[in-house]
Amino acid sequence: MDTNPVFNRRHNHNNTPASVTLIITNFIVFGLSTQLFTSCAGINAFFWVVLAALAIYNYFTIRKYREDYDKPQVIAYVLSLVIMIGLYFVLRYSQHC
Repeated sequence: MDTNPVFNRRHNHNNTPASVTLIITNFIVFGLSTQLFTSCAGINAFFWVVLAALAIYNYFTIRKYREDYDKPQVIAYVLSLVIMIGLYFVLRYSQHC
């Protein structure tokens, strides 16, 4: 066996914290679903299905990595949710109707 310390790292996305991975995932899924399932005419029902699935994913991810979420990570997570609400309005109303 090779005992090289390079290969003894944790295999979790190059040691990216779970909170950062969750925030990035939220923005990607939310931005894509907003672009695909909303229009000037209204919101597609599948948009709410995607948001519900994202909320369930968030719940179980936070529950799984609870010890990683101290005060700065919680503030960053809540701030990202507020930014996503603003992003929704920007993306939805930037479409040409």
